[in-house]
Amino acid sequence: MILKENEDTGDYDANEGDLYEHHRFVAGAGQVPLRVDKFLMNFVENATRNKIQQAAKNGSVFVNDIPVKSNHKVKPNDIVRVLFSHPPYENLLTPENIPLDIVYEDDVLLVVNKPAGMVVHPGHGNYSGTLINALIYHFDNLPNNSSDRPGLVHRIDKDTSGLLVIAKTEEAMTHLAKQFFDKTSQREYVAIVWGNVDEDEGTIEGNIGRHPKNRLQNTVFEGDEADKGKPAITHYKVIERLGYVTLVSCRLETGRTHQIRVHMKYIGHTLFNDERYGGEKILKGTTFTKYKQFVENCFKILPRQALHARTLGFEHPVTKEHMHFETQIPEDIQQCIERWRKYAKNQLSEE
Repeated sequence: MILKENEDTGDYDANEGDLYEHHRFVAGAGQVPLRVDKFLMNFVENATRNKIQQAAKNGSVFVNDIPVKSNHKVKPNDIVRVLFSHPPYENLLTPENIPLDIVYEDDVLLVVNKPAGMVVHPGHGNYSGTLINALIYHFDNLPNNSSDRPGLVHRIDKDTSGLLVIAKTEEAMTHLAKQFFDKTSQREYVAIVWGNVDEDEGTIEGNIGRHPKNRLQNTVFEGDEADKGKPAITHYKVIERLGYVTLVSCRLETGRTHQIRVHMKYIGHTLFNDERYGGEKILKGTTFTKYKQFVENCFKILPRQALHARTLGFEHPVTKEHMHFETQIPEDIQQCIERWRKYAKNQLSEE
C-alpha cells in the first residue's frame, strides 16, 4: 500500500501499489529525540543526508508505519522503515563474468580466494561486482542460505582478503552451515596491528554488537552491559614483532561481524590502516616527520585493513574427510610487512 500526502488536508491517503522494505530499524529504549534523517545516517552505510531527505520528501521514510518528513523526531522504541516501489537491488542479482580464484572444487562445494576490494554479496551501494554476481555467472542453481544468498556459507569483509567455502548443493549448504554454527570449522587470519602486543598469545572474550553511537561500527560490551550483543571469542598468537606494529595470527571460535577488528581494538591493538576503527591514523611511534612519511607510504602500499583469511578447515559434507586449505599472504600485506621489518631492524641498529 502506498501512502501519499493529500495537499488539501495534510493527511496521508492510501493508494493501491506495492512497496518494498529496504531498511528497518528499531530505536533503542534510551533513544534521545533525534531527527529521522540524522537517525538514518547513523544506520545506513554509504547513504548521504541529501538522499535520505529526498526519500522522506518522496514519502519513502516511515516511522511506526506513518510517512514522515526528514525533521520528524525519532523517539524510544520507534520502528523506522525505508520503503520504495522497487525491490532492493541486492535482490535483483545479475550474473557477471568476473574471474574467480578457485582453490578447490568438486561436485558439492568450492573454495575461493577472495581478493581485497571485492564485496561478498550485493548490498546498499554495492549492487554489482560482488562475489555472488560472479558465482551465479559461473555456477547454475546454487542453493540459497537463510538470507537468500546463493552459495554463501559465511562471509568476510570487502577489504579483507582470503578463503571462503561455497556450497553447490542444498545438502552441502546445510552440512557446512551447521559446522560454522557448531564452531567445528577452523578459520585462521593473519593481521598487522598497531603496537607491540604484550603477550605472545591469548584469548579475547567479549560480547559484540552494534556500537550505540556509531552504527557503522561494532563494539565490545562490558560492565553492566556485558550481556548485550552476541558472545565472541578470538584466540591470537604473535607471529612477529615489528617495532610499532605486530604481525599476529587470529583464530576465530565464533564468527561475528568485524570480530577480529573489534576484538583487537578492544585490547588496544587496532588493525593497521583499518579506517572504520581508527587504524588509518598513526597510533604508535614517533613524532618525527620521517616516521610519518614512512607510515603514509605503508598506507599507500596497503590501502585497506591489514587482514587476510589465511586458512580454512571443515569436514567434507559427503566424504566426511577433513579438508584444510591455506593461501599465501597477499602481496600488499607482504610488502607492508617487509617495510616494517626493515624499519624495526634499522631501529635496533641505531639503539
